[in-house]
Amino acid sequence: MSEQIFKRVCEIAGDALDAPVNADSSPLSVESWDSVRHLNLMLALEEEYGFQFLPEEMDEAKSIRDIATLVASKHV
Repeated sequence: MSEQIFKRVCEIAGDALDAPVNADSSPLSVESWDSVRHLNLMLALEEEYGFQFLPEEMDEAKSIRDIATLVASKHV
């Protein structure tokens, strides 16, 4: 995954979750990360990159690293 994608995912996640994040951030480590904010994060990423996630992909994205890897795999 490119550093540029990772940094942008972190910026969008920080805004959506209203908290600082890093690669290991997850719902377990970020107090504000609930299901609504997770959905808002995924929708913000869809808007930013112009693609859609499958519901299963949204469910499986459990950390910022997972999400950034998923974005990189769809960003061609």
